[in-house]
Amino acid sequence: MTAAQTQRFIESDTGNWAPLDGWAGTTLVHLADLPLGGHIHRSRLARGTRIPAHIHPAAEEYMYVLSGTVDTTDDRRCARGTFWITPAGVRHGPHTAVTDVEFLTITLGPDETVLVE
Repeated sequence: MTAAQTQRFIESDTGNWAPLDGWAGTTLVHLADLPLGGHIHRSRLARGTRIPAHIHPAAEEYMYVLSGTVDTTDDRRCARGTFWITPAGVRHGPHTAVTDVEFLTITLGPDETVLVE
């Protein structure tokens, strides 16, 4: 079996959580890179953290709330178990953590972020 064929296991609860530059109150752990610049990561937002409205011009984004509650686009309140898809180029947010919140994010395509607020 070659290295490319070997399974990888990441213990993300004890992994390399790091602050996200420019997004106070947000930490993330990178889980995997995907083709065409995409990636998978877990992110945590401390209660009260606000991520401004933004777009990802060339990346579709899939979000799943693992824990907590977040207010998002158009004041939609999303709790644990909520899943949403944002197509490339679509404005979304702001996202405000009502409680401490944790997401699983899958981004398909280059993850350029453009603020629109």
